Amino acid sequence: MSAVVAIRHVAFEDLGGFAPVCAARGLDVRYVEAGLDDVEAIDPLAPDLLVALGGPIGANDESDYPFLAHELSLLERRLAAGRPTLGICLGAQLMARALGARVYAAPAKEIGYAPIMLTEAGRHSALAHLAAQKTAVLHWHGDTFDLPARAVRLASTEISPNHAFAGRPGALGLQFHPEATAANLERWFIGHACELAAAGLPGASVPALRDQARRLGPALEEHGPAFFGDWLDAVMS
Repeated sequence: MSAVVAIRHVAFEDLGGFAPVCAARGLDVRYVEAGLDDVEAIDPLAPDLLVALGGPIGANDESDYPFLAHELSLLERRLAAGRPTLGICLGAQLMARALGARVYAAPAKEIGYAPIMLTEAGRHSALAHLAAQKTAVLHWHGDTFDLPARAVRLASTEISPNHAFAGRPGALGLQFHPEATAANLERWFIGHACELAAAGLPGASVPALRDQARRLGPALEEHGPAFFGDWLDAVMS
C-alpha cells in the first residue's frame, strides 16, 4: 500500500476532506505529531506523499519550536529530490523557506471564506476546481511569503500575491485551506479562540465564520477533494 505521511502541528488541523480521497486511492495515512514525534526520524524520500499541514505558529519560530528546524531540513531534502510534497498554510510557508524564500507578516490577516484569483498557470492546473466561480476557500493566516526562485505562482488574493505555487516536480504550496470541512471548523473555533479574539476582524467572529461555513462550506467540500484527487493523479501516476 502506498504511504502518506502528514505532519500535523495541532490536532484539529488534519487532512479533513482529503482523507477520504486518500482512502479511495488505497493510500495509507500516517500522522506525525510535530512537537511530540521525532520529525528527524522521517526518511525524506520514503513516503509516496508528504503533507505539511497548518498551525498557529510561525515558519520562522524555530528558536521557540526547535522541531521546525528539523521539518525545514526534511522539506529541503525531499524537495531537492523531487518527491511529491504538499504544504498547506504553515506547511506552504515552510516549503517556501525550504526553497530559499522569505516568510513574513502579511499586510493584514485573512480569516474566513473568500475566493482566490487563479493565474493562467493556476487555471490550467488541478486548482481549476477551486476557481472563484466554483467555490470560495478557507483562509486562516497572518503571514505570507515571497515566491520561491523558479517556482510558478498559481493563485493570489488582494492581500497576499503568493497564495499558491508549484515548486520543483510534485511540489505544491497552498496558503489557504482547501481541505477544510464545516463540521471540523467547530474544533478550529475552540482551538483558535484567542487568535480570533485578538484579530478583531468584523467577519471573523465565531458566529460569522459559522454562518460562512454553513453557506460556503458545501461547495468547498465538493471542489476541494476534486482538486486534491486530480493533483494526486498527476503527481503520483
